[in-house]
Amino acid sequence: MSSQNQDLVVVGKLGATYGIKGWLKVFSYTEQSESIFAYQPWLIKVKGEWKPIQIESWKKHGQGMVAKLEGLDIREDAQIFTNAEVAVHADQLPALSGEEFYWRELYGMSVFTTEGYDLGKVTDILETGSNDVLVVKANLKDAFGQKERLIPFLDEQVIKLIDRTAQRIEVDWDPGF
Repeated sequence: MSSQNQDLVVVGKLGATYGIKGWLKVFSYTEQSESIFAYQPWLIKVKGEWKPIQIESWKKHGQGMVAKLEGLDIREDAQIFTNAEVAVHADQLPALSGEEFYWRELYGMSVFTTEGYDLGKVTDILETGSNDVLVVKANLKDAFGQKERLIPFLDEQVIKLIDRTAQRIEVDWDPGF
């Protein structure tokens, strides 16, 4: 991945074609699904390359949404974009307060207990419904023999501090778990 692609954030995915005039179904990963259309241009991955494309029009359709992309006027032209990821430049996303984080910021952060024990690094975040869970890959020399830990993302209760500058998360967590 080149450095210019590292500031891209995947915000959704295109689905199957809809109708005969080049429309595609849209699956949004944004908190409010329609806000995916606020970001222009979209960058769509085609044959391994990100290509900028403008949205000509969009509308709600049943429970989902469909979009007409600029320059796609027939179903056959649109089919190349089926299942393509939709990304935007990170600097297009709204700024967050000091207390808020995008999940992508937490990946790779080091996780320590409040007593200073190094639990490892965040490799994934699971959305479980009730609360999200940090997946922390343990260090090679973990004294407790752990390979991976699942730590509930419970602000204040478990998550005590997130330091963007130090790339560090402090948790109230038993290293034996």
